[in-house]
Parts: sequence; structure tokens; C-alpha cells
Amino acid sequence: MIELSGEAYLWVKALHMISVMAWMAGMLYLPRLFVYHCDAETGSELSETLKVMERRLLRLIINPAMISSWVFGLTMLAASGDVLWSQPWMIIKLVCVVFMSIAHGEMAKWRKAFEADRNTRSQKFYRIANEAPTILMVVIIIMAVVQPL
Repeated sequence: MIELSGEAYLWVKALHMISVMAWMAGMLYLPRLFVYHCDAETGSELSETLKVMERRLLRLIINPAMISSWVFGLTMLAASGDVLWSQPWMIIKLVCVVFMSIAHGEMAKWRKAFEADRNTRSQKFYRIANEAPTILMVVIIIMAVVQPL
């Protein structure tokens, strides 16, 4: 357990919320870029531009935002002691965050396939894949705010 003053805790909480928002923005935008990339002809200017956009989005926004979301979230958990770890809503929230991290990893793999011009998936696949972060986000927010269980 770590100890944070009331003000320090609020700063960590604010940084956690900023990180989560940046992570989610990227997680919702990257599959959309994949949809556009499916239509781009291999080797075209559009395809090469999308590769740069996808790489930068993942490396400069999504990856750091995920890491900082985890760091600030776990810091708050550590500061709260054992109380939150036993709450069913927190367990559900953490499971959803793990699934969000898995989705993040899958998107990173898909980006590499596009980078190598080896994408085999359709626009429809990426449109459906775009729904996973949204559904997880809804559950995470409900668990964190409403704490229904």
C-alpha cells in the first residue's frame, strides 16, 4: 500500500482520467483507419499515408496512454488499500481493462499486418472490431461510477 495525500490522490485520479480518455480516443480511431486502409490500393499514396498515421497513433498516443492508464489506476488502487480489491464492481472493471489491453495488443498486430501489406481482413471485420472498445468502455464506466455490485 502507498500513501497519497488528498491532493496527490486527486492529481493521480485526474491523470488517470486524462490517460484513459486518450487511450479510448486512439482505440476508437485506429480501427476506423483500418477500415479506410482496406480500400487503399497497396503501395498507393493513401496506403502509405495511412501506415504513417496508424504507426504514429499507436506509438505516440495509444501505447503511452495505455501504460499511464495502468500506472495511475494501479497507483490509486494501491493507495486505497484492500478495500477496493474485494469489491465485485472493481473486479469486473479490472477484467474489462485487461480485455481492453488484449484488444490493444490485437490492434497492434493488425497494424503490423497493414504495414507489411499483408492484411487479410475485411472492412466489416474492422467495423465490428471497433465495437469491442466501446462496449468495454461502457461497462468500465458503469462499474467505476455506479458501482452496481
